[in-house]
Amino acid sequence: MSIAQLIDGKAIAASLRERVAQAAATLPEKPGLAVILVGDDPASHVYVRNKITACEKTGIQSFEHRLSANVSAQDLLAQIHILNADKRVHGILLQLPLPSHLDPNTMVLAIDPAKDVDGLHPLNAGRLVAGLPGLFPCTPEGSMLLIRSVEKNIAGLHAVVLGRSLLFGKPMAQMLLAADCTVTQCHSKTKNLAEICRSADILVAAIGRPEFVKGDWFKPGAIIIDVGINRLNDDRLVGDVDFAAASKVARAITPVPGGVGPMTIACLMANTVKAASL
Repeated sequence: MSIAQLIDGKAIAASLRERVAQAAATLPEKPGLAVILVGDDPASHVYVRNKITACEKTGIQSFEHRLSANVSAQDLLAQIHILNADKRVHGILLQLPLPSHLDPNTMVLAIDPAKDVDGLHPLNAGRLVAGLPGLFPCTPEGSMLLIRSVEKNIAGLHAVVLGRSLLFGKPMAQMLLAADCTVTQCHSKTKNLAEICRSADILVAAIGRPEFVKGDWFKPGAIIIDVGINRLNDDRLVGDVDFAAASKVARAITPVPGGVGPMTIACLMANTVKAASL
């Protein structure tokens, strides 16, 4: 019985950060990333702290703006407009989710597309679909790097994406299409899901349901990218894929944690330097 190759996201992310730091050092001015954090969500605070630490290690200047959970839409928009005009700031990251009284679509639309390092602005989404250069979402970009660390030429392979979110599922499918994969996108209404998964040369799971994808859903030799991160009642972190079962069938698989997560922050640093280079 073969054991799948473990795709080491930490090591690949460290290598990317090193290349990003070298690129940042060549720029005439230090790249700047502004992070806006609204409210007191504990997970968001952890994410923001990790991003600021990554900035320090990569030669990127960070600007943190913490706003109260009851900030008005007008005041949040005013903060975004200030950062749009600030020449020291090359990237703006609005930490999501926002409190329920704030519309995330309105806020994302207010960000200058040239500073949209999350790649969520419709202009950048459109550029991705059109095959034009732009700033694209970090987690799918990181996932593509993990896939290519296993197989450089993925043209013609059948890729199955579980999930259709704007932040991950949709851009992931577009990136795989751009790499000449044949792509099937699945979601909560998809019929014969297990059968579709069994046909995947590349399976990317991002549905937020712990160990939902079972061991008999995989094609032998598949590359599995598990984007999910779920905390169980016993405090263990698991992905959307049954890792133990998948490891006996797959060619390569990402662990949770230590797979996709580190790549997201490394790609955020890369997007910030890219924005500063434009």
